[in-house]
Amino acid sequence: MTITQHSAATHARKPANLWGVGIIGVATLLGSLSIAVSVGAVAVPLETVWGILINKIVPDTFTADWSKGREAIVWDIRFPRAILACFVGAGLAMVGASLQAVTRNPLADPHLLGISAGGAFGAILALLHTGLFIGLLTVPLMAFLGSLGATLLVLAVSQFASATSADRLVLAGVAVSFIVMSAANVLIFLGDPRATHTVVFWMLGGLGLAQWNQLIYPAVVLLGCATYLWLKSGTLNAMTVGDETATTLGIPVARFRLTVFVIGALITGVMVAFSGIIGFVGLMIPHIVRLLVGGDYRRLLPFSALCGAVFLVWADIIARTIMAPDDMPIGIVTGLIGGVFFVWLLRKRIT
Repeated sequence: MTITQHSAATHARKPANLWGVGIIGVATLLGSLSIAVSVGAVAVPLETVWGILINKIVPDTFTADWSKGREAIVWDIRFPRAILACFVGAGLAMVGASLQAVTRNPLADPHLLGISAGGAFGAILALLHTGLFIGLLTVPLMAFLGSLGATLLVLAVSQFASATSADRLVLAGVAVSFIVMSAANVLIFLGDPRATHTVVFWMLGGLGLAQWNQLIYPAVVLLGCATYLWLKSGTLNAMTVGDETATTLGIPVARFRLTVFVIGALITGVMVAFSGIIGFVGLMIPHIVRLLVGGDYRRLLPFSALCGAVFLVWADIIARTIMAPDDMPIGIVTGLIGGVFFVWLLRKRIT
């Protein structure tokens, strides 16, 4: 089943209670955030978590009967980590949904198309070789340029190899991903040996370096790009039907597709800069959300963001607790789940 057929089927599906699904989703996200901040090597009761949070927003609301150490764990370490998980999950899910529309490919995903690998290449180049020449913005900027370069390379390879079908486009992305990751490995090989261990661990995906003063960058990029994509929901719906239909509706197909690719590269690059490579979120989440709310992008995009945030918060909980007190790279968790989902999706397309 192509993305066009899938969308046509799901467009017709009327969600039974959209508000109900939304309220349940928001409540699930808040509950997941509370649990994510509560669990860990040092368990913190939920009432303490909420007490610290409310006291930070409205000082002296509750009597602080908790230690300074617990407050630091909750506020300085776990809250920014959980919020970064929300940003990254939401961003990657929206990128996957958008790419699946403009390519009409249900397998489109920033990881499979090599965009995440491009972001990793740019981030590694900044971390190991160029240095932070414009401060904290250096890594996100270089990651964005890397993602954008990989995206353009995938488009060029697909044109060169006449890979116009959905499956061959993914193959072109996988090929570019291997090439870019090989180049990234060369950068690591040539870099400072004392820093390579940290970079290699970061490439596996992790949220442990989240800090309050850095969250503004993924927040601004996500808010701006998500707003644009949602405002273009009607155009994304038209793109799932086909280029000819979209053109008859007055949509500049090639320019809009390139715009979505650039926005996807921007979101992916910035998220990769702060979290490393986290795969398969953009592939899985939109398909799951289509089953719940249908294929209309006015609903699909915000619910994909919500579901992606919840998914990555729980993936991080698993990564932090399954081998506690050590952190397992979150990319391993999403890779295991995503790999199984990918096999299921291939089987579903055959049947």
